[in-house]
Parts: sequence; structure tokens; C-alpha cells
Amino acid sequence: MDTLAALSRGAPAAALLLAAIVLTSLAGLFVAPALIERNLLRPYWLQRRREHLTLITSGFIHADLGHLFFNGFTFWAFAFSLERHIGTAGFVLLYTFGLLVSGAGTWLRHRREPGYQCLGASGAILAVLFAFIVHFPGASLYVMFIPLPIPAPLFAVAYVAFSVHASRQNRGRVNHDAHLSGALAGVVFVAASDPEAFVRAWRQLAG
Repeated sequence: MDTLAALSRGAPAAALLLAAIVLTSLAGLFVAPALIERNLLRPYWLQRRREHLTLITSGFIHADLGHLFFNGFTFWAFAFSLERHIGTAGFVLLYTFGLLVSGAGTWLRHRREPGYQCLGASGAILAVLFAFIVHFPGASLYVMFIPLPIPAPLFAVAYVAFSVHASRQNRGRVNHDAHLSGALAGVVFVAASDPEAFVRAWRQLAG
């Protein structure tokens, strides 16, 4: 673990999570498609078939390379810095909380739909993104092909707006519904674990 912490510059959990997400997703997409089918989150069948573990495992598979790349890029852009700031234990708690809350939100909305199924790490990653913004409200990031820095809060708003639109369109198996609950989970986590950071961010964002 010490070696991994050194290689990741103090963010071993983020490094392990990113590697697990990428490798598991690639395996499901190109080597063992059954891996995806077995780990889809199916809210209607969660209790009926006792598929409770899919609340976690569905967050390590993705629908296609574009879905994986966007989630992986967002995680890479924010998770490593956040872990160094709040510590590895806090980061693991945040990620787990985001994953479970976003899965629970999906279950509440779709628990009466036998045919609904979804996948993706988006809920947990949105928890990381919004927790990062609360801790660093003035931060910006660079995106490929865009020469100007994008303020992190603007990136987050655009991400959520897209999620709402995509959820209404209900396209594919990407769990867009988890984005909103994941984002809320990130804000709630910081408010509970570091209320001073939450108050500072609120004051700065509110002007």
C-alpha cells in the first residue's frame, strides 16, 4: 500500500478504484459480456432475487467505451486531488456512500419496473465531483479540444443538466438517474463530515 500511495502521489484508493473500473469494464465489453449481464442493477428484482450486491458491482461496468471514458476522465480529474485533501479513509467512505445512495435512488424510482436495468459508476463519481466542488469551489479544469479552463461548478451544472435530459429520454442502460442522487450524496457527505468547508463553499458560490 505504501508503494501504491507513493506511485499515486498520496491517492491509493483513487488509483485502485480507477484501475478496477477500467479493467472490469473492458473485460465486460471485450472479453466476457456475461460479466455485464450478471452485474446490471435491476431495481424490480433487487429484493425478489436478492441481487443486493449489484448496488455495488453495477458501478464497475459500463455500457460502451464512450461511457467509460467520460466517467473515467471525470473521476481522474477530481478524485485524486480530493483524496489527498480529505484522506484515504474519508475518500473511501465518500465513494461508498455515493455508490449506495445513488443506487438507492435508482431503486426508489424504478422498483416497480420489471424491465428496467442500468449500470455505471456515474452516481459515485458525481458524489466525488460535488464533494470536490464544496472543498474547492474556485477550481477549474481543462477538457480536451477546449483551450479555456472550465470552472468546476460550471462543469458540474452541465453534467447534471445532461443527466436530467438523458434520464427523461431514457436511452440505453446508463444510469442517468443516479447522477442527481449521487451529486446530492457528495454535498451531504461534506456537510456532515466538514461543515466548515460546506459553509465556506456556500458563501463563495453565493457571492
